Amino acid sequence: MLDMTGKVAIVAGAGSVGPTGAKIWGNGKATAILLARQGASVFLLDINEEAMAETKSIIEAEGGTCATHRCDMMIAADVREMVQGCLDRFKRIDILVNNVGGSAPGDPVAMDEEVWDRQIDFNLKTAFLGCKYVIPVMLGQGKGAIVNIASVAGMRNDFLSGRSHVGYSASKAGVIQLSRSVAGTYAKQGIRVNTVVPGLMHTPLVEYRLARTVGGNDPQKLIDARNAAVPMGHMGDSWDVAHAVLFLASDEARFITATEIVVDGGSTAAMP
Repeated sequence: MLDMTGKVAIVAGAGSVGPTGAKIWGNGKATAILLARQGASVFLLDINEEAMAETKSIIEAEGGTCATHRCDMMIAADVREMVQGCLDRFKRIDILVNNVGGSAPGDPVAMDEEVWDRQIDFNLKTAFLGCKYVIPVMLGQGKGAIVNIASVAGMRNDFLSGRSHVGYSASKAGVIQLSRSVAGTYAKQGIRVNTVVPGLMHTPLVEYRLARTVGGNDPQKLIDARNAAVPMGHMGDSWDVAHAVLFLASDEARFITATEIVVDGGSTAAMP
């Protein structure tokens, strides 16, 4: 089940914020390691080479196969070079996981235009460029699977929080529709495109960024509040996202395309 032996997977954002040896991992790190555990050769991408190297060391210590490549997914030339680098190393590309992004707070009045532009580029353009340069390879192979990572912020609005993330919400909604559109375009050519939509997750960003920006420098208080906001009573973590990605990328999901798996503990059902 979910055997990835012989497959080559590109995972963007395969590093993780936080100190070396941290127990809590980001979505890309967990996804890369899980795919390697299932037998895939993984091409790791990140702009943080130290974080990427730690992911590589874990995979290799477990007997897996991977390679690293520094890539800014917002720059077309970097993405084009990265794709060629993967082909040079592994000769094919079976799976692309677009997992680059981040949120910046602000409503349309308060948000600077430059922040808006970066949110669109960081969350949506990165997925577009990944598709743009990987799909021709998959077309030549006659098949492939792309999994884009969005957010429940692209589906629902949590008005009760009192916070607005207009750029993040718009760009993540765009990721969902990008996946559907691309999936429809290439369905007859054997390329499947789906989206994983995480809700509140206990990732390093909670402790190393959100605790500072919205949590009053009290990580535990923020964690408790986020846990309480989920109908299941606790946040998910990167492994919940990784297992959803693994399924959608696998041959077991061969008849699944142009859709989403929402990984949120029931949160969207409770939102307006």
